[in-house]
Amino acid sequence: MMRILKMAVMGVAGALAFGAWRKAKPGSPAAFAKDQGAPGNSTQVRDAGPSAMRDPNDEPWTKVEETGDESFPASDPPGNY
Repeated sequence: MMRILKMAVMGVAGALAFGAWRKAKPGSPAAFAKDQGAPGNSTQVRDAGPSAMRDPNDEPWTKVEETGDESFPASDPPGNY
């Protein structure tokens, strides 16, 4: 009986922790800076470049990285790599 009670308490604690984690998540997707992408739009596409990223890298982008980011979501790879 104690084993079942322990499992029930752990299940409730896990559900509460998961609910708190979901509420604490940031409002925008990981790739989007603030004000990027239209809410409710199923085809979320952000502007190109590091300034449009939510968590930009401190290092400057190379030409290949910039071109690749600008070509997304096109099916063809960039031609200048």
